[in-house]
Amino acid sequence: MTTATTDERTLEELQRDHGPALLSFLLGLTYGDRQRAEDLAQETLVRAWLHPEAFAGPYASMRPWLFTVARRLAIDARRSRLARPAEIGDGVLAVTPDPADSTASAEAALDVRAAVRELSPEHRAVLVRIYFRGLTVNEAADELGIPAGTVKSRSYYALRQLGRSLPGYRPRHGVIARSRAGAAQ
Repeated sequence: MTTATTDERTLEELQRDHGPALLSFLLGLTYGDRQRAEDLAQETLVRAWLHPEAFAGPYASMRPWLFTVARRLAIDARRSRLARPAEIGDGVLAVTPDPADSTASAEAALDVRAAVRELSPEHRAVLVRIYFRGLTVNEAADELGIPAGTVKSRSYYALRQLGRSLPGYRPRHGVIARSRAGAAQ
């Protein structure tokens, strides 16, 4: 069984008469993406080739039919792209640390320890108890013998200082080296 298709001469005339307007229409729908517009125009003409019955329709011109098909194809293509997860380039993968590599996390831990060592003894004592040992504010207050409000205040100011010491967190090798040198003295 063979499927009827539009003859080549009719398709050539269709492309010659309506191709530029169709491409211009699709450029508008694809926000100027010429490659995508050309792909959609080609797919629209394939649909015209596969549906010769459209030429027998009540239209004085095929342009409304072509534009309707093209618009629907553009909508379907956009929905399809939005349904897929965004693709990432190799550049992102090149700078993404390997989760199996413990070097980056070890380096981060050293930087955090160095920054914590730069805190005052009072602020460091509060952070160690709350964030490293997992005590509640009241438990840390009881252990340190200070009011819970003081524990909250010291943790707030200590975290602010750490935020200034580790902005956006980038490894700072100089801080580690200085801290180690200072610890050795």
